Amino acid sequence: RHDMSATESIPTRELAERAKAITQRELQVYIGRTKGSQAATERAREVLPMGVPSSFQAYDPHPIVVRRAQDGWMEDVDGHRYVDFDMGYGALFSGHCHPAVRRAVETQMDNGTLFVTPCEMNAEVAELLRDRYNLPMWRFTNSGTEATMDAIRVARGVTGREKIVKVEGGYHGHHDEVMISMKPPISEAGPADSPRAIPSTAGITRAVLQDTGVIPYNNLEPLDRALSGRDVACFIVEPIMENIGICKPLPGYLEGVREITRKYGTMLIFDEVKTGITAGWGGATGVVGVQPDLVALAKSIGGGLPLGAFGGTSECMDQITAGKVLHLGTYNGNPLCMAAAKAVLTEICTPAATDEAIARNRMLLDACDGIIAAAGLPAHTVQFGAKGCVTWAPEPIQNYRDYKATDFDLAFAQWMHGINRGILLPPGLDEQWLISVVPTDHDALRYADVFGEFVAELTA
Repeated sequence: RHDMSATESIPTRELAERAKAITQRELQVYIGRTKGSQAATERAREVLPMGVPSSFQAYDPHPIVVRRAQDGWMEDVDGHRYVDFDMGYGALFSGHCHPAVRRAVETQMDNGTLFVTPCEMNAEVAELLRDRYNLPMWRFTNSGTEATMDAIRVARGVTGREKIVKVEGGYHGHHDEVMISMKPPISEAGPADSPRAIPSTAGITRAVLQDTGVIPYNNLEPLDRALSGRDVACFIVEPIMENIGICKPLPGYLEGVREITRKYGTMLIFDEVKTGITAGWGGATGVVGVQPDLVALAKSIGGGLPLGAFGGTSECMDQITAGKVLHLGTYNGNPLCMAAAKAVLTEICTPAATDEAIARNRMLLDACDGIIAAAGLPAHTVQFGAKGCVTWAPEPIQNYRDYKATDFDLAFAQWMHGINRGILLPPGLDEQWLISVVPTDHDALRYADVFGEFVAELTA
């Protein structure tokens, strides 16, 4: 470690230049040690656009191609093992192939994989979610995208309105209504307090663009203005934004959101696909103490199987009961995913196990905080539940515009340095790590050890 006086004179620009040099060296190391992944990706590019099944999985020069994973680690096709801090973008709070998940799925395999008619576990898992989230009625989907899409449709059904409002920089899946202003160029995005709606992909119609309003996070006045016409069906928001690192609400923000949405008759949807049960036993909803009209879940509730869910008040979900809003899907609530979810929610991610994972994450964050402070770096850590991140900015970010001002050269160098030393983080530079219920303290602190090595070189 370095004392602050040794590094506080290093300008951020010089740190960025040092980071670029580290990146160039580590890229060559990466290319040299991942020949198998490179070959597998080149083969995949012949039949898969970009060589991957999801565009999020593509990065230069080629992604790590994995052949097996257990507990808290993954192994690539070149035989390198990584401590997995990605954990399926937060889906694997129970770890890879948890024995209880495996046992539950294998037992269900003996009794059938798909019924397309109800099974008893549908009600059992819905009851478990009801108890955690204090929302009475639930339906199952196969992904977070489906969960947010269906929650928005229910909100439109109950209000009779068409427009929706989302936050600039927020990600809510890949259906049209929310693929707007996910990561817009600042040069095109308009004023910070009145952002323009920018399509994030080709294929978004002008009609969809007109029906989706965009506002900044952590600012109540634009929300009030956007809803004041009483023509907005819902405001969909991550209670804690996790598409830009981890961006927390300012004190009173979510309480104000709840008050404003009620004032104008707009449904409030909490997108907890990323936070979910990693935030605490009752999710982010329980942590922040603000009750939305609808909650969308996925990732962490499925134990590694494809599962989403949305729950809501009786007023909202009665739209489905009455047949006014249709919710369909061949694989919805299929027994294999129900078996996995029941194991996760009852046996694995118990209140005690959740608290232990959060405490282990705090230990890792404390170690990183010590490294940052000793080196006098323009960076800080953020924790929310079992998730954490290092953000390369001196002060906590409050919205997407703050995020865009962080130092991506430093972030990329840290990521590339880490992956060559067995630390697997999400490649987006704006994602966060997850400490699952399975790793040891030694596994968790491995990140801090490698981070310390990176900082030592950066500030030498």
